[in-house]
Amino acid sequence: QVQLVESGGGLVQAGGSLRLSCAASGAIFSMKAMGWYHQAPGKQRELVAVITSDGTINYADSVKGRFTISRDSAKNMVYLQMNSLIPEDTAVYHCYARAVSRPYYSAEINYWGQGTQVTVSS
Repeated sequence: QVQLVESGGGLVQAGGSLRLSCAASGAIFSMKAMGWYHQAPGKQRELVAVITSDGTINYADSVKGRFTISRDSAKNMVYLQMNSLIPEDTAVYHCYARAVSRPYYSAEINYWGQGTQVTVSS
């Protein structure tokens, strides 16, 4: 099993910056991907950014040029640097991981953190 814990959310003015961190723990055999999704009230959870084990990165169109995802594979950490924040970025940001871990050594499983609130005021 894998546990994901996010940190770094908060309240920020439009145009400001925030850095989110996510720590993965557990008996991880192979981390396949880590990233971030966000969910605003009344809306579905949407991809923000994901980085795979081979280094491939996908960003939502709405955050390209403003957000940067990075990882520390040795520590099973993933980060999201958010710059030029706008009110539309307001949401709960959930850390995401796809991993093979004990006891499911032959299965890739998706994991989600509980989320951290990001609020951008105008």
